[in-house]
Amino acid sequence: MATQTDGLRILAADEDEAALARTSQVLAQLGHDVTGTAVELAQVTEAIAREAPELSVVLVHNDDAHALDLIEEISAFADGPIIALLVEEDADFVRRAAERGIHASVRDGDAQALQSAIEIALRRHADERRLTEQVHRLESAIERRALIERAKGILMERHTIDERAAFDRLRAHARSNNRTVVDVSAAVTEGHALLAAGGDGASG
Repeated sequence: MATQTDGLRILAADEDEAALARTSQVLAQLGHDVTGTAVELAQVTEAIAREAPELSVVLVHNDDAHALDLIEEISAFADGPIIALLVEEDADFVRRAAERGIHASVRDGDAQALQSAIEIALRRHADERRLTEQVHRLESAIERRALIERAKGILMERHTIDERAAFDRLRAHARSNNRTVVDVSAAVTEGHALLAAGGDGASG
């Protein structure tokens, strides 16, 4: 799926209001909509809640601690990626900022480099979301499998049947009642006597 890289709603944050205005102008020239600017942490939270930015840019000057706090605040409340805009290269700051949540960093003063950083940040953020979704799907599959295994164990003990017969009963009951095997397994583990000894799907 293609990721939109232009016309983005962007939040710009900095401790320097004059620099913030300059960066907002550059972003606008690149075709983006600067929906909010912030200097203090409280302003960041308000701007995110109000504007729902798709990406955030944090300018970094002399106050690294403030910049890191802004990054951490944005990371906690905003859905989109974060870019650190640096006055000069600072590998140590970039490392600490990455731990707080940035997806890219770039030197201030080069509009095209900033646009490239925006594209990189968007791709990285999209990759993170896909990975998170994959992890959630895997965790969900493991949980479903564990639930079915518990239900099979209960039926095996309750009816003195083997594992295959227990699963067949779960599946037959699910089909006859237009439910999923997972739903039926959950009911069995919760103590509901759903399956008759004969395995025909009747209650009992």
